[in-house]
Amino acid sequence: MGRAKIYDKKLEKNIEFYIDNRLKKNLDEKVIPSLSKKDKDCVLVIDGKEGSGKSTFALQIGKYVDPTLNLSRVAFDAESFRQAIFKAKKGQCVIFDEAFAGLSSRSSLSGMNRALVGLMMQMRQKNLFVIIVLPTFFLLDKYVALWRTRALLHVYESKGVRGYFRLYNSRLKKYLYLAGKNTYSYNHKDVQTRFKGRFYGVFALGGDEMEQKYRDKKVKALEATEKNPMTSAQVKYRDQRDLLMFLLRKESKMTYEQMSNLLGDYDFEMTHVQISRICAKFGDKEEKTIKTEAKSTKDVLKQDNSDENTSKLNEMFQK
Repeated sequence: MGRAKIYDKKLEKNIEFYIDNRLKKNLDEKVIPSLSKKDKDCVLVIDGKEGSGKSTFALQIGKYVDPTLNLSRVAFDAESFRQAIFKAKKGQCVIFDEAFAGLSSRSSLSGMNRALVGLMMQMRQKNLFVIIVLPTFFLLDKYVALWRTRALLHVYESKGVRGYFRLYNSRLKKYLYLAGKNTYSYNHKDVQTRFKGRFYGVFALGGDEMEQKYRDKKVKALEATEKNPMTSAQVKYRDQRDLLMFLLRKESKMTYEQMSNLLGDYDFEMTHVQISRICAKFGDKEEKTIKTEAKSTKDVLKQDNSDENTSKLNEMFQK
């Protein structure tokens, strides 16, 4: 492991933490020089389970690349992230820590994806170093995941010990996203990385007082997310979606699992359980267990009725 010693002008003191030598070399030779080039940015993704240390890891990397990084450029919601991007100066780091919100609100992740896509030009023109922290890489917008992120760092535990990571470069993360999208699996046999390392949980923005401020900001953001109800427009769009789900099932006669698979083909993630609950609101009386649904799907596939279902779906939307 290598040691990073960063002088924080605002705090007027040195901040020291450990960083993997190979990762440090990549940051020194590839990331930092690229930020000085015209219309060049760097977007990294750090993901992992709750409590795995991904936020700490993101702060360490961000502070190493940009010694001016402070709490004002750590965002916990889409609007704060948007404001941080607009206010950031050339070459600075902005961290979007969506870890907690992503676990409690899928719509929050949708907001994150919209913010990312909309701000791509700003990020490039300002040569920003952006780190996205979230539960799983597979929830990212496809364009962002495949084409606009430089690398994925997947944080994990080994035998109950935190502080391990695997790095997937630009090429490998594309294969991982495409191969593991349906199962959210990082262990695909054809997508293996040799870039593995460790990190230690030192808070990189300062001492205990600064860490407490960070945690307080995170808690306040969570409370604000929970208190803010859906807008009338959001409720309207949700109700329209639910009605279309019910009509799709009614007209196509597909099983919940078939509907889930069909939507997945268009990168619209919805489980068969969610679909069944939506349809139940409109009086769908069919009560099937997951096992029965799976058996029904196999029978339908054997009968090769997929073309017929697609035809019915097309007819429904043409009406």
